[in-house]
Amino acid sequence: MADEEKLPPGWEKRMSRSSDRVYYYNHTTNSSQWERPVGDGRGEPDKVRCSHLLVKHIQSRRPSSWREQNITRTKDEALELIQKYIDQIKCGQEKFESLASQFSDCSSARNGGDLGQFGRGQMQKPFEDASFALKVGEMSGPIFTDSGVHVILRTG
Repeated sequence: MADEEKLPPGWEKRMSRSSDRVYYYNHTTNSSQWERPVGDGRGEPDKVRCSHLLVKHIQSRRPSSWREQNITRTKDEALELIQKYIDQIKCGQEKFESLASQFSDCSSARNGGDLGQFGRGQMQKPFEDASFALKVGEMSGPIFTDSGVHVILRTG
């Protein structure tokens, strides 16, 4: 009967084509996991603290950054870069803060990607929704906003 219980918001049950095992996918954070997600029952915090790594592209609302005066990469190229960074972090090859410091197109790079604490209504909606849906210590998959493509790490 436990399998019939409702999943927390944003989660859906899927079947892995490669292993024929059930896994869970969160469409808000673009993350997946083998373990069944559980709601913490405490409700949502007023504020969260997150770090992020932003890769801008030619369609970003401001295709320029401290790293590059004129960003010309495509949205697909930005997604490929984000996916590469996610893979490097997941396999332990690189630390989130190190990659954010070197490669993020956001000025938060000088703080290892740390954005500090923020509440609802302070960030672009897809970024905000993903940030509040993550658990502390959890990392998102690629998140698309008008600024570009992000990977988010919830730190508090």
